[in-house]
Order: sequence, then structure tokens, then C-alpha cells
Amino acid sequence: MDINDKRLESLRREIQKFRSIAAFARHYDLDSTYISQLLNGHRNLGEKAARNIENKLGLAPMSMDHQDDPEIDDSHYKLPHGLRRVPRISFVQAGVWTEAVDPYATGAGDDYLLTDTPLGPYAFALTIRGNSMEPDFKEGDTIVIDPDIKPSPGDFVVAKNQEDEATFKKFRPRGIDHQGRSVIELIPLNEDFPSMRSDVVSFEIIGTMLEHRRYRTSRE
Repeated sequence: MDINDKRLESLRREIQKFRSIAAFARHYDLDSTYISQLLNGHRNLGEKAARNIENKLGLAPMSMDHQDDPEIDDSHYKLPHGLRRVPRISFVQAGVWTEAVDPYATGAGDDYLLTDTPLGPYAFALTIRGNSMEPDFKEGDTIVIDPDIKPSPGDFVVAKNQEDEATFKKFRPRGIDHQGRSVIELIPLNEDFPSMRSDVVSFEIIGTMLEHRRYRTSRE
């Protein structure tokens, strides 16, 4: 696989996180016609274009060149002072339980996000799916989660059930039950979706949201 094919494969992987090329392009403020031309082989994905797309998508520099090559390590690429890479693992569909990669597998992820937010060693990023957390969180938004931060009332958290399926919700303590156990409620911001209580559904808090990114376009 030559370098252009590797870059295109990386690009296709990112596009698959959206419903269409147009939705992907709108989200990252890219030209959908140009993206289609790249995918159809009508234009080459050159060095400058690849670095620009990585920057737009928040990927690590050079990651599109060797994302699928296990023998190449990009850790030697020097990042600007204060920045670090955070792995972006499989998405959370807000409001509907969906399978997610175990966030405690340090460094495991489909790609990486660059951030200057102070985070613990097990921090990870997720791309939101669904609309249960609208209007504050929309499909395609990126959230950064830190498992080392204990949530406070009103924080936003990712939680998982016993099958390791994850969801993103607002955290609200509800007191103590008759057995002396803390009762937690996970609340969607969209009132059309139901909340979840720990005395009804068993779940575990994975981590607390410390960063929220929305890639605005001219239509927003």
C-alpha cells in the first residue's frame, strides 16, 4: 500500500463515523466535493493536504501516513509544548446503550486527539452519537473523559453497564437507599429520553467529561 492509499484508508475510517461524506465535510468545515474527488481517485491526497486534514480532524501529525502500520511508532514526533495525545475510542451513542472499547486499555484507540487540558494517564475521547443530550451536545461532537476525576453533582459522565456498554449523561446523586448504598441518576438533556437510576439499572461510572469540542461550520 503506497502512502496515498494509506492516507485514503485513514480518511475513509473517519468518514465512516458519519452518515455521509456531506455530513463529515460539514462537521469539519471541509469541501465535500474535494473529499469525494480524493476518494474517487480524481485527486491525490498529498503531503500538504494530509497535514491539513489531520489538523482539521484533531489527529496526531503524520497519523494518516501510517495509521495501520504496527511497526511504525509516531511517539518520536515532537508535539508543541503543553499538548498531548488522547486516544479516541469507539463512539458513545447518547441515550442508547452501545458497545464501546474498554477505556482502561491505555493508548488503545482508532485515532488520537490533541489537547492541552490537564488529564490523567487513562483519559480518552469519544464521538457522540444520537440526540439525547441535545441541545448542549450534538451528534458528532467530541468529548474528553478522565477516569481519574470523581464527578460532582451536575457534571457530565460516561457510564457502562455490566456488559461494558456505555452511555453519556448528566450525573445527579439521589441520596442513599434502604441498604445504605448511594443512588445515582443519569439524566439526558433531551426530555424525550428517559433517565437511568442505579437502584433500577446496574451501571458503573467510567469517567468525568473535562472537555467538549464542537467543530462549527458556517451554517451554525
